[in-house]
Amino acid sequence: MSPRPWWRKLGHGSLLVVATIYCVFPIYFMLVQSLKTAQEDVFGNPLIVVNPTFENFEELFQQSGESHGYVGRALRRSYPVLDWLENTIIVFAGSVALTLVVSLLAGYALGRLRPPGFRWWRRLIFASYVVPHTILFVPLYQVIVNLNLENNLLALLVVYPTLAVPFCVWIFSAYFQNLPRAVEESALVEGASRFTAFVRILLPMSRPVVVAAGIFALGTIASDFTLASVFLLDAQNKTIPAGLATMEVALDELLAVAGINLMAIPVVLICAVFARGYVRGLTAAMVEGS
Repeated sequence: MSPRPWWRKLGHGSLLVVATIYCVFPIYFMLVQSLKTAQEDVFGNPLIVVNPTFENFEELFQQSGESHGYVGRALRRSYPVLDWLENTIIVFAGSVALTLVVSLLAGYALGRLRPPGFRWWRRLIFASYVVPHTILFVPLYQVIVNLNLENNLLALLVVYPTLAVPFCVWIFSAYFQNLPRAVEESALVEGASRFTAFVRILLPMSRPVVVAAGIFALGTIASDFTLASVFLLDAQNKTIPAGLATMEVALDELLAVAGINLMAIPVVLICAVFARGYVRGLTAAMVEGS
């Protein structure tokens, strides 16, 4: 094969640079704003920070205190950011774990055991993923009220997995459907139970798909704001996305940006660390399930 011409390489490289800047710029811009003082935010360059400071993050975790930013402003409200952070970690970790457990079991049942009509079950489950969540607020709220979970973190632990389970079930079932059965069947012949073969053989083999499903679930859950705002009313019970919406942006603009970074940067780092596993997992699910 002849090497690609230089202009094609240049075009591909330019498109890659443009796509990278387009994706990274919002994160960079928020990080720059969160590291500015109030004075530099008003009079400085919006794209760079000359004198970076962590005072916005420090003040974000203070339960009360006067604003030492704009002169003449009233006292800033106090925000239970530590409670928001704790709630966010509990909800996100619990929701992702529950999503993976349910999706693994359902995906294994549909793709490996193949019950009657498993193809239609899989299609229906995947079709439920594209239903707009906004039309589900009323029935979901009725379910939460009937379960006496209103204004409780358990409400999000019940609702959040429903956002990601359909897609995760689809990729797991696609992966398990055409995964070679030889190793699993040899374990069954040697007397191992199906559960033991699943845990000791299939689950380690499925690690890239588990990583892909976990990253997808985390991104889906972390992007929610509306459900957390509807189901959690008390300030102490809110997650970071819902809590930031209660801030008075006119007075606490830089604190709000710091709060956004507080949640966004860890999610971005997790996705960056497991990016290769995410791509491998999706590729494995698509190839095995094709």
